[in-house]
Amino acid sequence: MKKIETFEGACKALKVNPSALPDVSAVPKKYRKRMIADYKLMIITEAINAGWQPDWNDINQYKYYPWFRIGADKKSPSGFGFSYPGYDSANSYTTVGSRHCFKTREMALYAAEHFEELYQDWHLS
Repeated sequence: MKKIETFEGACKALKVNPSALPDVSAVPKKYRKRMIADYKLMIITEAINAGWQPDWNDINQYKYYPWFRIGADKKSPSGFGFSYPGYDSANSYTTVGSRHCFKTREMALYAAEHFEELYQDWHLS
């Protein structure tokens, strides 16, 4: 796995212009941050997966994605904490968009650890 440490690094790996973000000006303001985070996570996921594409017709192919829990801690006593203790294989249900799955558990963990703030924006904005 090539180490992708930033959104800009993911863009460089895929030869995408990091300044060319989607135009979300027609979308209500409360959804814009979430949409930009979704776009960035799609780029990051593709770069980390280095060409691997999930086969949604293959139920024997595991697909991994970060699974977060929101809870209180010393840093966020109000209940806004973000952790990633577990991962799951694809089943007949999903709580995460298919564009955000990874080939391996290690890749999903890496993405969760390095891009936690983007996942917060995507899930909680």
